[in-house]
Amino acid sequence: MLTYITNECMPLEKMLARVQKQHPGDSYLLVEKAYKFAEQAHAGQVRKSGEPYFIHPVSVASILTDLMIDAPTIAAGFLHDTVEDCPGITLDTIRQEFGDEVAQLVDGVTKLDKLDFTNREEQKAESLRKMILAMSKDIRVVVIKLADRLHNMRTLRFQPEERQKAIAHETLDIYAPLAHRLGINSIKSELEDLSFKYIDPEAFHDIAQKVGLRRTEREENIRMVISELSEKLDAQHIHYEMDGRPKHLYSIYKKMKGQGKTFDQIYDLIAVRVLVDTVQDCYTVLGIVHTLWNQIPGRFKDYISVPKGNMYQSLHTTVIGGRKMPFPFEIQIRTWEMHRVAEFGVAAHWRYKEGGGAGGDLDNKLYWLRQILDWQGDTRDSQEFIDSLKTDLFSEEVLLFTPKGDIVSMQRGATPIDFAYRIHSGVGNHCVGAKVNGRIVPLETELQTGDRVEIITSPNSKGPGTDWLRVVKTQQAKAKIRQFLKRELRGENVTKGRDLLEKEAKRRGVALSSLTKPEYYDGILKRYAFSELNDIYGAVGYGGIASAYVISRLLEEQRKAEAPALPKVQEVTHEEAQSHLGKPTHGVYVKGESGMLVRFARCCNPVPGDEIIGYITRGRGVTVHKADCVNATNSEQERMVEVSWAGTNELADFNASINIIAYDHVSLLGELALCIGNMDVPIVAVSAKRDEKKKTCNITMVIQVKSREQLDRVFTQLHKRSDIIEVYRGST
Repeated sequence: MLTYITNECMPLEKMLARVQKQHPGDSYLLVEKAYKFAEQAHAGQVRKSGEPYFIHPVSVASILTDLMIDAPTIAAGFLHDTVEDCPGITLDTIRQEFGDEVAQLVDGVTKLDKLDFTNREEQKAESLRKMILAMSKDIRVVVIKLADRLHNMRTLRFQPEERQKAIAHETLDIYAPLAHRLGINSIKSELEDLSFKYIDPEAFHDIAQKVGLRRTEREENIRMVISELSEKLDAQHIHYEMDGRPKHLYSIYKKMKGQGKTFDQIYDLIAVRVLVDTVQDCYTVLGIVHTLWNQIPGRFKDYISVPKGNMYQSLHTTVIGGRKMPFPFEIQIRTWEMHRVAEFGVAAHWRYKEGGGAGGDLDNKLYWLRQILDWQGDTRDSQEFIDSLKTDLFSEEVLLFTPKGDIVSMQRGATPIDFAYRIHSGVGNHCVGAKVNGRIVPLETELQTGDRVEIITSPNSKGPGTDWLRVVKTQQAKAKIRQFLKRELRGENVTKGRDLLEKEAKRRGVALSSLTKPEYYDGILKRYAFSELNDIYGAVGYGGIASAYVISRLLEEQRKAEAPALPKVQEVTHEEAQSHLGKPTHGVYVKGESGMLVRFARCCNPVPGDEIIGYITRGRGVTVHKADCVNATNSEQERMVEVSWAGTNELADFNASINIIAYDHVSLLGELALCIGNMDVPIVAVSAKRDEKKKTCNITMVIQVKSREQLDRVFTQLHKRSDIIEVYRGST
């Protein structure tokens, strides 16, 4: 029975014997050399647990050995942290000692710690991006990283609680879905359960306890199922192996949450797996199962004739045993080879040969990796890249058919336009209509599993318009549409973009010519890696950037340039503030005062991190404004008072108002609330007004934040949405 990969460090002798058995020849010598090199490199280093650091690379290499992957990958597992953590060891060192292949694998999993990043999140996102792109060239990179992450999760208890949750969330969002995409269920299931343990420990232990209490009952049920089915299979002289197991804790949790059920309402907590020799035997066993027990309608899945996108093949059926066994249970039926692929995914398919590569068959099955290369070049922001990755690659799939009967796997919610670009960019660019199951349908139709999709093309098609960007769901389709719009309609886009910006500027009461100074638009050029003003015009023209956003940025830069010199706020340390400024009120120190009434101006709603200034209001104490607030700078200067933020440990939640202009759709408010909620930012109030003519929605939200930094993160996430036109701070 195969469950989780072993949790112990494998002795070197055993590891070398396994490598020799799996990959005959002298490849084991490479593994032995890497072991000794890593042992010496990490000498004297310890982990947070107090254990020698060398235990970590040995554990990673042990996991890789259990996956039956090739020797260079196992060697890279030993060496994966040497460049990052060991002084004097560079990538060139690894290349000289172990060759280009191992060096490239080590480079792919090495984080980008040495570069200059504005914050930890940016660094993390760029490191993930680097790994994903390296994976696109050599799938073994991510297999090493998954092994690395698995061992880190097993030892996560030694990290501070805050880091535990952050790492667990990242694992559940990125690494577990990656393991699923690669078909490595042995790693995927353990990553999910370990993440669940730290994200919601109360729910984890509750389910674990309840599963434990039912252990005797469960084992007896499994024994009865296996006994009855074995009798029938023996009579048919079928060679088989059978075992039973409980569902993984996280899968039970997801079922409870998804179906709104309690634990006691979840009955199919066990699955019995049958392994046989041939595909024909699989279907023979299925017939016997359905003869023995009653099939539950809608719970049969044939992943043999229609495999999952991650190469998984098996027959799944849920049955109920009748009077003798009045409980539902799942039966999984597959061949030995299918089982090997189900447990080890791409690692089971790896065919090591001189020069690397796993063969065309694997390449075809991992088409989604090539999609990454298709659209990553158009995504300059690393965090946006990772967010798109989550959306495109880790969402639920639908299985579709071409007119010739070929299977195409796509993310749930995909439209015929997405399907067209999945086939070929030329098909997408010349698409004029679509048939689903023989009937003409609108291009924005959401495709369902089993649909037969036919794309209608015309050589006279003018190509996609900007409105398609709001229809398509996959990042691949968006990238292809933007490429077409930029390449084919450059001059037209520049003219269109300039016109749109002129209209938006006129609506704001200014002339565009007064805003198009290099010092005003330089920030936009840098953010989007543009070289000239026409690039901004073109991006607005093809829908890459909202005109309202560009004008807002230009007006902001103009205001900064033309604003009079503002009174400077003296920077003070937390200790100086305590000794010279008295006691804080609402997280703000007022110079020379203690316990003075403090309120925050509703015109600008300052939050910690903003430069602030105080204004003494008769009978109302001190009103705190942003330092650049027009109402403050136009006030009587003699009534200004110096204020400063208290230390972060003394700050509470602050109301901040944000105004959002977005393209209207049915789920807009819900999606925005979910987006903000996922950042642990409470929403205090919401109001919305729809513009019927423009098909947009003006939304005002009052949210609670602890700092300007947190508010900026909210703005960053909202700006990444394709349905957002503009986001800016407002008044409460």
